[in-house]
Amino acid sequence: MDSRPPVRVVGLDAGVAGRRLLAGVSFTVAAGEVLALVGRSGSGKTTAGRALLGEAGPGVRLAGRVEVAGRPVSPATPPPPGVVGYVPQQPSAALNPVRRVGAVLREVARRHARPVRRTPGRPSRRAAARTTVAGRETVRRAVADALARVDLPADREFLRRFPHQLSGGQQQRLVVAHALLARARVLVADEPTTGQDSLTRRDVAHELRALADAGLAVVLLSHDLHLVRAVADRLVVLDAGVVVEAGAAADVLAAPRDERTRRLLAAAPAASSAVAPAAPRVAVPRAAAPAGTPALRVRDLAAAHRAGARRRGVLHAVTAAVAPGGCLAVVGRSGSGKTTFARCVAGLHPPRGGTVGLGGRPLAATLDRRTRADLAAVQYVFQDARASFHPHRSVLEQVSRAAVRLRALPPARARDAARRVLGETGLTADVVARRPDRLSGGELQRAALARALLAEPRVVICDEITSGLDAVSRDRIVALVDRLRRTRGLALVVISHDRDVVARLADHVVVLDAGRVVEAGPAAALLTAPRHPLTRALLHTSQPAA
Repeated sequence: MDSRPPVRVVGLDAGVAGRRLLAGVSFTVAAGEVLALVGRSGSGKTTAGRALLGEAGPGVRLAGRVEVAGRPVSPATPPPPGVVGYVPQQPSAALNPVRRVGAVLREVARRHARPVRRTPGRPSRRAAARTTVAGRETVRRAVADALARVDLPADREFLRRFPHQLSGGQQQRLVVAHALLARARVLVADEPTTGQDSLTRRDVAHELRALADAGLAVVLLSHDLHLVRAVADRLVVLDAGVVVEAGAAADVLAAPRDERTRRLLAAAPAASSAVAPAAPRVAVPRAAAPAGTPALRVRDLAAAHRAGARRRGVLHAVTAAVAPGGCLAVVGRSGSGKTTFARCVAGLHPPRGGTVGLGGRPLAATLDRRTRADLAAVQYVFQDARASFHPHRSVLEQVSRAAVRLRALPPARARDAARRVLGETGLTADVVARRPDRLSGGELQRAALARALLAEPRVVICDEITSGLDAVSRDRIVALVDRLRRTRGLALVVISHDRDVVARLADHVVVLDAGRVVEAGPAAALLTAPRHPLTRALLHTSQPAA
């Protein structure tokens, strides 16, 4: 039996265009173990995780030794198919958008099925038919078992869906099911709780621990220290590409030795960390916004997604409003309809019924029917800031286009206006002159906010804009959004799973479940005395427990 660990990394270096990404990183992961790589945005976690797949970003040069399942791995010699499962931060990127869920699962199961023993000689036609039926049944059972292990249904309706018809949490679990069917020995999970509600985060913790207990070597790349505390056996802390601390997860979390680790833990919202923050971080619910004509009013909004020849309702008679300078938080489980609600408000998804009003007048249902002024008035900041920028153009160029398209400014004046707004978000001229791949996640999210603000909107929709950011970057984004809302009188619609973000920004909360409003009211009331069981579970459930 091979006694070598499934993952062994020795002296891993990485760099791009003279900039260091990793320097001398070393770690091992045993079968049945969860190793967590943690650190701030841009610390090198994803670069180290992708090296296990034999991948490097554009222009990135790797040096050192990486072994997976006893074999050296590099961009020139990637691991054999199926050996390493990968759950990306945006799971939709790992799924084929034009193939149904069931077809892909069956294909993976067939490709990695154990060979069937055959008797010598040529089988009869009847025996061959029996073998074919048995093979199909084996594949069906394998698919059903894999889906059951990740808490997904195996019924015909689910298997006939396309990936875009699944919630983010369902997409993520589907990627894990692919890895299980491929009989992976190693699983790399990159920020698996990004954008997930507290109940789904708890499920993810259980799934990762169960996968490790089943013998997988799990490498967890995460900002979510609640998740790390719940599932990790060992911990490696990265800062600017260097390992600053490593050891048993419980020991590092309880008594960190390095100052950078202490700062990282202090910024986390958990009260259970042994490291106390330098200042109290208890979020006090905001008072309700002043009464008056709402900047945004939504009445009886309904929407559906196409499922084959049929339409599946995802929003049912949702009503909400937000005043100038106010903030409406929309919360709910993954797949509850939050993002569909936001996309309907922005004109990105056609509603089946209801109205969206801006300052007392109705808005056209879709973007192509809205005037330039209406397009500028409602701006959307997406969860994945990196995906919303073109990879080969400077950030300044892309942000300034908002002023050209929506305010009809000449290019030179648009660039000047963009520099001012980008500076207001804390981004310097040398940073915004770079391409998006040279910016951290927090910097890109600030650039995305600046692009929205450059349109001089009345309403800004923020869809999980702090997910995937480390605790320090998240706090800076929340403080920035709060300051901009107050100074500019913006009406905010915030889609979030983060109780701390909701408490710090929202004056009104709407809770969705299966597309229906189950509770709504002032943030202070819902955060301190929620009535509905789901609200209590979402906003008061403790984080994943060890």
